[in-house]
Amino acid sequence: MPASTPLEKKVVLITGASSGIGEATARRLAAAGHQVMAGARRTGRLAKLAEDVRAAGGALEHCALDVTRRDSLESFVEAAHDRYGRIDVLVNNAGVMPLSPMADLRVDDWDRMIDVNIRGTLHGIAAVLPRMREQGAGHIVNIASVAAHRVDPTAAVYCATKYAVRALSEGLRQESRDIRVTLVSPGFTQSELLDQGGAPEAQAAARAAAQQHAIPATAIADAIGFALEQPATVDVNEIVVRPTTQH
Repeated sequence: MPASTPLEKKVVLITGASSGIGEATARRLAAAGHQVMAGARRTGRLAKLAEDVRAAGGALEHCALDVTRRDSLESFVEAAHDRYGRIDVLVNNAGVMPLSPMADLRVDDWDRMIDVNIRGTLHGIAAVLPRMREQGAGHIVNIASVAAHRVDPTAAVYCATKYAVRALSEGLRQESRDIRVTLVSPGFTQSELLDQGGAPEAQAAARAAAQQHAIPATAIADAIGFALEQPATVDVNEIVVRPTTQH
């Protein structure tokens, strides 16, 4: 299959699409005319998202998805391919961020970040890469964080997972010729990322900073849209999007 041009409508798969950056990206790309397959564990939210998008004239299907399970991502990709006949874009967005000092030894939180942030990204790549190579075209967008470029107290393990996503993205880019790879690293962004797990004091401090600085998730969705809309010969490799007030 020939590479897509900026004018072609693309089949876009988005993980973690029930809230935050994933939801905003699904709405933005569907509004631009792309065919979106949204995945997440919270299927009720996905159903509401699909209802909203379709009411606005967009095209969005949804599917239950747990990125920590390889078979779940394979089923997600297969469902999209069966419906649309191709996979143009994967947005690896699902992520968790339970912050805590390492001395707290919240090993279950560490394991969850590794499973979602690293394994989830790898499972997504493994599920779409063979189909994209067969097509001779495709675009993988991995959502990292400014934490992929710096390390902060209480975020050591989270930063480690996002550094890993950055390394995986660069390695895949160097190995690819027909497949584009984009790493998007948001700063403080309005989302539910700080609502689960972690040490209460660390999470509260991060929430307070986010309330002061956070930009809307639509700003990240616009950055993703920009990368997708470039000609097939242009690969936007890295985008860092921070609030102007964030150091």
